[in-house]
Amino acid sequence: MESVEVVLAMLLAVVASGWLGRMLPFGVPLPLIQIALGAVISGVFRHGVALEPDIFFLLFLPPLLFLDGWRIPKVGLFRDKGTIIELALGLVLFTVVGAGFLMHWLIPSLPLPVAFALAAIVAPTDPVAVSAITSRIPVPPRLMHIIEGESLLNDASGLVCFRFAVAAAMTGSFSIASASLTFLWVALAGIAAGVGVTWLISRTHAFLQRRFGEDDGMPILINLLTPFGAYLAAEHIGASGILAAVAAGITMSYVELGGTATPSTRIRRNVIWDTLQFALNGVMFVLLGEQLPDIAREALHPPEGGELFDPWWLAGNALALSLGLVLLRFVWVWVSLRLTILNQRRLGQQVFKPRMRLIFATSFAGVRGALTMAGVMTLPLALPDGSPFPGRQLAILLASAVIIVSLLLASVALPRLLRGLEVPAETDAEQEEDRARAAAVQAAVDAVERAGLEHAGGPDAELHANACGTVANLYRNRLRDIQQEGSGGPDVHAARRAERDYRLAALRAERDTILRLGRRREISDETARKLLREIDLVEARYREN
Repeated sequence: MESVEVVLAMLLAVVASGWLGRMLPFGVPLPLIQIALGAVISGVFRHGVALEPDIFFLLFLPPLLFLDGWRIPKVGLFRDKGTIIELALGLVLFTVVGAGFLMHWLIPSLPLPVAFALAAIVAPTDPVAVSAITSRIPVPPRLMHIIEGESLLNDASGLVCFRFAVAAAMTGSFSIASASLTFLWVALAGIAAGVGVTWLISRTHAFLQRRFGEDDGMPILINLLTPFGAYLAAEHIGASGILAAVAAGITMSYVELGGTATPSTRIRRNVIWDTLQFALNGVMFVLLGEQLPDIAREALHPPEGGELFDPWWLAGNALALSLGLVLLRFVWVWVSLRLTILNQRRLGQQVFKPRMRLIFATSFAGVRGALTMAGVMTLPLALPDGSPFPGRQLAILLASAVIIVSLLLASVALPRLLRGLEVPAETDAEQEEDRARAAAVQAAVDAVERAGLEHAGGPDAELHANACGTVANLYRNRLRDIQQEGSGGPDVHAARRAERDYRLAALRAERDTILRLGRRREISDETARKLLREIDLVEARYREN
């Protein structure tokens, strides 16, 4: 019963964090509020929830990574693939070496393999933490795409390095050739598993749907289960379940273009995924906060025994590690950009010279999160000879400190660094949207006119002619508005904003009337819900524009 109460308290903390984030001054990041509330829950219940890393990875990461892979803009992901791979692979290896030697130098009692394992698990950025920080910061779209792409792909390289560092600590041996082959298998097989499982589920679902039909909620449930299937399939063959979940999400975005989902399914599914994303994001950071009190107490004991560590000395080393990670990221980004510029000049391409603020912003955007926490908790409890694994609790504490410091640094530095920052231009998204809208509206006009011709000369020819003309004129007016807006006239934009405001005012009046009739029992509650849903859908469309 107590476990149920703790879970309910965690969900309540997630809800409360949303309100506290809006009430507190200075823009306190939501993850930090949730971590603090988790520590409070741990104090109230006298202990935190036992964090089982395998269960944590299975329950939390697949749906969140699947959703991130689904929604990340694919054009930006593939356009900047070179930069993303440099960060997701090269930067991780650079960080493992640099941060590993740094930690061994700061704390000599921490064995070098354990220091490398700690560096490997704090090297990857966390897509969930990145999204949590950037959701309230106006990040330039192209920079955001690069940061998101990096955080989605760098987990495989970090976890492979972590696995081999732990193996070196356990056995005292390490093979670069074996590590390289393992990395290739983990990454490529994981991506293949995600693509294959998603494609197989989608094709099977489409076949069964055409053959036998289905209930309304079934496609949403299948969609929710897809990331778990991809993750488990990859883990079963020894590949990266994390990359499988990401690949499944990217594949699903292309499967969706087949148009198999109904409009009502897409609407309900988006609502469910948004709710699930908010809840899981919050619970992950609350869980982290619940672990911190016990971790801090146990980490005071040195790996080799003896007197307890000084808490301030530990805090200083944790801060040094966090700042060292920022410095390593800065060096890598700066060198990488310089080499890219030199290569562009050699090829005679147009060169964009980034300001130093862009390099600093990219450096501070390396936010760590619950993925780091879950990974470091998988450190073994004991060596093969039965002795305790050296520095386990210390490594967990340092990883926890890196998470908190990276969140603090990003929330403080990024808003100032990103203000007025210039980055390479995106493809003109507004023109692309106008072209797509115009093509869709023209196709609609043609379809309406063809349908009207089918009823010409029939018994209700006049009725169909009037209905066809009315609908076609609505679409022609919309097409004319799109074409005028594409000409760039400022008056057209102002007119569209004014029309939007008037339509929203009219919809509010409709809603108020329906609610009043429902309160007076002049219409049934079923009728009121139906009409309100129609009004809400129309209003949602205008608020998105």
